[in-house]
Amino acid sequence: MNNNYLPEEFTVDDYLQQANTLNITAGAIVSGSFQAFDQTYLLASLKRLGKNFVGVTQLPGTCSDEEILSLNRAGVRAIRFNLKRGGSEDIRHIKDMAHRVNDLANWHVELYVDASELDDLYSLLVRLPRISIDHLGLASDGSSTLLKLVEKGARVKASGFGRVDFDVAITMQKIFDISPDALMFGTDLPSTRAPRPFKNSDVQIIYDLFDPSHYHKILYENAYQWYQSSAV
Repeated sequence: MNNNYLPEEFTVDDYLQQANTLNITAGAIVSGSFQAFDQTYLLASLKRLGKNFVGVTQLPGTCSDEEILSLNRAGVRAIRFNLKRGGSEDIRHIKDMAHRVNDLANWHVELYVDASELDDLYSLLVRLPRISIDHLGLASDGSSTLLKLVEKGARVKASGFGRVDFDVAITMQKIFDISPDALMFGTDLPSTRAPRPFKNSDVQIIYDLFDPSHYHKILYENAYQWYQSSAV
């Protein structure tokens, strides 16, 4: 269903205005499903935001090596497979593309996927070089497979709290207990098609749940290390 929250036009200035209230100075900008393989918006945003921000894009399997390397020079650090909304390459191509972008530019793969689908995908995903899962996996059904992937080194975006059907604190604690390096906070702004948009108070859940040394990892260090390790 696409009849949930639809934001007004959301520019870089709009993002910075809200991000500044949270003292955000770095982050990952992710191409949405509706942008498909159009790199225009992502590249313009990265140019405006500067070197502290990286990009996650969607690419067709037919893209050239030079296009990948050009995007890498512009700050892109991962490709996204959107199994929930579409707009990305078909999951059939994930193995070849994951290895290709990893070998060529040291990128990882990000998945927007309902956790209920992870069991069928587990044997495929566990063999990929590096992966992260968006929005805590979205659904409680399949959470055990999500945790199995974390055990194998997957990262998980602590984002989109208004999209999930479970207690985010309990899920984050389970993930953290398996791997303190796994959780990476994100605002999910502008929260397109989420049942409810991001609220600044969502960050308080992390502050309330974890010790200061731990929420520093979740809010900053883990993502910084993960995306920096993609840079070549």
